[in-house]
Order: sequence, then C-alpha cells, then structure tokens
Amino acid sequence: MSIGVNCTQITATECDFTAASPSAGFPMDFNVTLRLRAELGALHSAWVTMPWFQHYRNVTVGPPENIEVTPGEGSLIIRFSSPFDIADTSTAFFWYHVHYWEKGGIQQVKGPFRSNSISLDNLKPFRVYCLQVQAQLLWNKSNILRLGHLSNTSCYETMADASTELQQVILISVGTFSLLSVVAGACFFLVLKYRGLIKYWFHTPPSIPLQIEEYLKDPTQPILEALDKDSSPKDDVWDSVSIISFPEKEQDDVLQTL
Repeated sequence: MSIGVNCTQITATECDFTAASPSAGFPMDFNVTLRLRAELGALHSAWVTMPWFQHYRNVTVGPPENIEVTPGEGSLIIRFSSPFDIADTSTAFFWYHVHYWEKGGIQQVKGPFRSNSISLDNLKPFRVYCLQVQAQLLWNKSNILRLGHLSNTSCYETMADASTELQQVILISVGTFSLLSVVAGACFFLVLKYRGLIKYWFHTPPSIPLQIEEYLKDPTQPILEALDKDSSPKDDVWDSVSIISFPEKEQDDVLQTL
C-alpha cells in the first residue's frame, strides 16, 4: 500500500491503484493481495482479504487507442497506440491483429504484428472496407496470453492504384470515341434520309425579277410592254458558218447511194 498509492481513510467506495507511471505503483509481475475494512469513528469492521492477483495475469486489455487510418492506392495504412504502456518490453509486449472486411463481405484477420503501424495491401480500389484492431498481451515469464477488446468499427474507401487509373483513362477514351462515332453515324443517316427536307430548309427562296418587282410597286409604269417587246421573235443570227466537205471517194459513194 505504500508504493505510490494511498487508499487509507477514504470516503469513496472505490480506489484507483493505477500509478502515474509504470515505474511507480505495484510491479507488474508481483502477486498482490489487498485487505479491506470499514471504519465509523472509533468503530471498525473486520478485515476482508481479497483474492491475490498479478497485473499481467489478470489485467483486462482494452482496445488500441488513437487509431488513425490513411487510405492508399489499393491499401489502408493503420496507426495506433497500445492500450497501456509497458515499462520493460523484455518481460511483456503486445501483439496486434486487424479484423477487416469489404463492406457486406466476409471478415478476414491479419496478424499478429509487433508494430503500431500496419498496412493492409492488395485491396480493391474504390471499395469501402471496415476494420477493427485488437491487442493481445504476451507475458514471457509465464507464457500467458491476454486477448484484448476489439476497437470500434470504422470504414474507409480505398483509392485507385496506377493500373486502375490507366484503365479508367483507356475506358473513358474508348467510350468517348464510341459515343462520337455513334453520333456521327446517326447524323450521317439522318442527312441521307432527310436530304430533300434539309435541302429545302437551306435552299435560297426564289426572288422576283427586278422588272416585276418595280411593276408591283408602280403598276402605271409600262414595264409589261417593254417585256413583250424584249421577248418578240427576231431573225436568227449566226456568228459563223461551218462548211462540211467529204473526200472524193466518200462523195461518190454518197451519190451512188442517192
């Protein structure tokens, strides 16, 4: 009772024997026995002796603390701290296990690890994985294992690796090219099917001759007479005359035929 903890003459019904540091308080491998009695003024009860215990043998191991998860390229990097500090790691230390599963999938366990930094590799990209971390205390002196509690479940989405990013670029390029090809083919088919209608839409509407337009503006002008005069028949005029001649032999043949 004199090693760093004072639980005498207290009014509370509980006492915390946890020392401020591993070097203070009860040594972790000691057999510890406690006696308890109640006092009221000059009156006191009989002593009650508690069953002996050893820290490493009877300790309740909690889950790892300060868990941080960093999503990577098809991986999850997990960092955490131990449930409590161990002064002499040659006598006792922690193993760690990671329980993980793809959301809605089957749970897997990876471990044991001595390190406080664990990497889950070969995971599927762009998938949500959930995980729990568990500590296990190994006491070398008595070869005792104390399995700890699981941490709370947390879920994270993995990132794409280099091969997945390349596949995405290829798929996007092929998809874009295919879409453009389909659109171009559809446009070409529509042009062939409705070319008459398209030609009608883009055809320049016929214009009224200038003389008719002037007549419509002013019917008193003698435009129609001028048009009739311009359209009157005229003698045929030739700019040149061609003379066709035959060779003498061919000419005789023609005459005989006649």
